Amino acid sequence: MIYDVIVVGAGPAGLSAAIYGKRAGRNILVLDTSSISGGQILSTYEIDNYPGMPGISGEALAQAMADHCMKLGVEFARGRVTSIIDKGDTKELVTKKASFETKAIILATGATNRKLGCKGEEELSGVGVSYCATCDGAFFKDKTVAVVGGGDVALEDAIYLARFCEKVYLIHRRDEFRGAMVLQEQVKATDKIQIIYDTVVEEILGQDKVEALHIKNKKTEAEEDLKVDGVFIAVGNMPNTGSIKGLPNQDEGGYIIADETCATSVPGIYAAGDVRTKQLRQVITATADGANAIASIEKYLG
Repeated sequence: MIYDVIVVGAGPAGLSAAIYGKRAGRNILVLDTSSISGGQILSTYEIDNYPGMPGISGEALAQAMADHCMKLGVEFARGRVTSIIDKGDTKELVTKKASFETKAIILATGATNRKLGCKGEEELSGVGVSYCATCDGAFFKDKTVAVVGGGDVALEDAIYLARFCEKVYLIHRRDEFRGAMVLQEQVKATDKIQIIYDTVVEEILGQDKVEALHIKNKKTEAEEDLKVDGVFIAVGNMPNTGSIKGLPNQDEGGYIIADETCATSVPGIYAAGDVRTKQLRQVITATADGANAIASIEKYLG
């Protein structure tokens, strides 16, 4: 069977593309590594900037998008794509257990959390080191934790954790945050949050669980051990492209090069959502990409 479009990834970009593609009358397959659709938003406690749905949880939004796809009759399959074979008019997607042929591909594989790379991070992952405050925050009720990062996610994590943690240290390597001003103001107005600027985590300390962070001030070079029960790392993402052979051109960070049309360097292959080069990686831009990718494919397929 040859599909009109195969969407790789079932986050907001992929689900949006599936909805628009199905409404355009196309034969759509969504191929994802997980049996639960939603991507990164599944681990987001609250999404307050998706228009018309203030305060909706990531899980609820993901379920609504998946339900919309199911209502339209979108086909889903599970598998990890290992390579793409360009056959000209068609492309072949290869997984460990099967291969699929299609006229066009939308790569919507998203991105994953970037790691600090310091000593103790790997050893204590899951026993105090976390990359998802909304997933693991409840384990640290009335305890002291640290959040590392300076973007929107780090600020949101600190605010969220301050709801039930005794104290939250917000550690950032620069002297100012990159996150939205409204979040910065909220962080600074929250008594439980203590900001530590110009500082990096050099080691995560502990035996069977996180006990402290060895931190260093980049300007003064002063070092100290900061006692914490857990650390939440929010220092950015990496595109999920490393395991796929035959990808279109990528930038230095591994993101697939594509503009607002989502067209890549290979005719018939499109990139949507966090995996592509773009200014802003949010749910709203991911869903917009999904729609734009289908619009481009409609022109491509004629």
